[in-house]
Amino acid sequence: MDLRADNHFGKLSGGLVTALATPSLLLASATATAQDAEPTTLSPIKVEGTRPAPFLVKESASDKFTAPVLDTAKSLQIIPQELIQSQAATTLTDVLRNSPGITFGAGEGGNPLGDRPFIRGYDAQSSTFIDGMRDIGATSREVFNLEQVEIIKGADGAYTGRGGAGGSIDLVSKTAKLRDFTNVSLGAGSAKYLRQTVDSNWQLGETTAFRLNAMHHNQDVDGRDSVDYRRWGVAPTLSFGLGTPTRVTLSYFHLETDDTPDSGMPYTLPGGKHMRTPVDVDRDNFYGLDSDYRQTRNDMGTLLIEHDFSDTLTLRNQTRYTRGTQRYVVTQPDDSKGNVNNGTVWRRANTRDSRVSTWANQTELLGEFRTGQLKHRFLSGIELSSEDGRKDALAVNRGKANCPDGIGAAGNYTCTSLYAPNPSDPWVNTLSGGPLGEPTYTRTLTKSIYAFDTIEFHPQWQTTLGLRLDDYTTRVNPYAGDRIDRHDTLLNYQLGLVYKPAENGSIYLSYGTSSTPAGAGLNEGSGNSVTPGGRTPLNAADTAPEKNRTIELGTKWDVLDGKLGLTAAIFRVETTNARITDAYGLYTMGGDRRVDGFELGFSGSVTPQWQVYGGYTYLKSRIGENGANSQYEGNAFPNTPESSFSLWNTYAFTPQLSAGLGAYYVDQQFGNEANTISIPSYWRFDAMVGYQFSKTVDLQVNVNNLANKTYYDKAYASHYASIAPGRSAVATLNLHF
Repeated sequence: MDLRADNHFGKLSGGLVTALATPSLLLASATATAQDAEPTTLSPIKVEGTRPAPFLVKESASDKFTAPVLDTAKSLQIIPQELIQSQAATTLTDVLRNSPGITFGAGEGGNPLGDRPFIRGYDAQSSTFIDGMRDIGATSREVFNLEQVEIIKGADGAYTGRGGAGGSIDLVSKTAKLRDFTNVSLGAGSAKYLRQTVDSNWQLGETTAFRLNAMHHNQDVDGRDSVDYRRWGVAPTLSFGLGTPTRVTLSYFHLETDDTPDSGMPYTLPGGKHMRTPVDVDRDNFYGLDSDYRQTRNDMGTLLIEHDFSDTLTLRNQTRYTRGTQRYVVTQPDDSKGNVNNGTVWRRANTRDSRVSTWANQTELLGEFRTGQLKHRFLSGIELSSEDGRKDALAVNRGKANCPDGIGAAGNYTCTSLYAPNPSDPWVNTLSGGPLGEPTYTRTLTKSIYAFDTIEFHPQWQTTLGLRLDDYTTRVNPYAGDRIDRHDTLLNYQLGLVYKPAENGSIYLSYGTSSTPAGAGLNEGSGNSVTPGGRTPLNAADTAPEKNRTIELGTKWDVLDGKLGLTAAIFRVETTNARITDAYGLYTMGGDRRVDGFELGFSGSVTPQWQVYGGYTYLKSRIGENGANSQYEGNAFPNTPESSFSLWNTYAFTPQLSAGLGAYYVDQQFGNEANTISIPSYWRFDAMVGYQFSKTVDLQVNVNNLANKTYYDKAYASHYASIAPGRSAVATLNLHF
């Protein structure tokens, strides 16, 4: 733990009580609107409750949305636990497949490996939250402790603070309940898939409950040699005062992973006007070494205190400490010296040894009140955080890029065959393999104040106003080079107007902004670094925040007696001063970029037996002024397909027997701004069948990638593309007590 960061955080939080007493925050009396929604029954997955449309969620878990989803003037997509369970999803990547318009980028070099989602064409790796608080550490996120996943689309700086150009993702955790239950899942499948989870809740008294979620997961990867994933996690939660005006919750989350990572396939080399695409070789070709590894550890402790002063006024305080570490040696199939043309591949070693820790405190006042004929639903808050990061590389020697000595023993196995790579080659590292001893330290301090108010001034008209002010300070101490300091005041807002032509429908117009400062990812992402890279000089004057804005016109309807939700929106996302490189190789804030698009969505019940979830998104991205890279102006963004579509539906043929079918389409994606590297479009189909033997036992079988399609799901800007798994099958036995 960095004691300097702890001391500074103590100074920040010391003024918290005084700040909360300011009249600007004590707006008026309010009612806590958070409801302890009961799970529902989705055959064959038994979850308790009776909600008639389990795929349709009408309330966000975040009270920053001071209106129901139907009346929120912004694209807000909620993926419920029932949908996650029916797909046997285990990772955030699996879950976000249900949101068209979200793709994933690949990491490279010294960047951390982990989930790197792109929302509406913008990197959202550092815009991922857990229960409303930023989770900056890069990792591959699990779902065993998730209640639902919420996705805000469009610039959302008023809701989340820094970043959020294309949107953000909030992971909502499971909480303790005032009842007893235990759910156990045992899964086995192809490629040595084994997974066990337990979700057990005990009511310890009239107002006290304890919940424990635990997971153990092992698997290889269908269609890939040598790749495997190993992880385990535990998440206990203890709550006091449930059902009373004062509630206290203590929670802890721990996850460890130990994987053999996969960098996928090299690209073909440039040839005339031909687009570079992944090489045409056997899908199971693995260009790494069996000694490759990726190990992560994530710990998070949270204290939540809530108090209802009355039926219309609630105060909430949440304090959290997180710590994440990551160490890896990942082999990249490098093509930088033309060796792929000669049938060889250089095994370039990308390494990392890093940690990131965060102290954060969030205090919010929420409720509702009236001023004359106007009805207000509001939330105001203060957030303080101190984030510290340290990154280093590992001492690994993989020889020369152009493979001068050929493949095999002559080149110490640092190069391998393009067509028949051998991951079991006896390569020996001539260096220590330990930390290189050239760390970069990063610290970011943030003090924020924010407020939201939904004002109903007519039964058919309401407006939502949101404002957030962030005092943002970042410091980078690179091993080589001068220290870089940056201080910014970030002011962002959200304006929304909603017209309700009927009780079950709304039409809205919204305008939102966000700011993306340099260093927003704390070196835990692939973009917006303030660390000098050796090729491009950088100083504080060149690291001003990028400014983003979204304008959106949309409509939302709950039809079929409120059981099926339909949404549609057209939007524009703009960055008006993107960071670019000028003709002298220096950063400057003179670029611009834009995404125009529209999206359609549906979720809920078509009939009592038929549940559906999905949508379609169209994105037309354009790179504008681009400095020294002016030849890219007019090109599409990397990782941004024009069209994407998702559909998952289940049908209960009888109360015991149900089946599901999923279809997913993603258009061509470019890997670079030059639009000279791409991965092709693809369709993927999944299926599920389940049978409920009794109230306590059910069985579910999922088959993913039914057609065994060879496709690529991530495109890096050079060298390689990530290949998706082949056909896989998993059977899950669920026990409920």
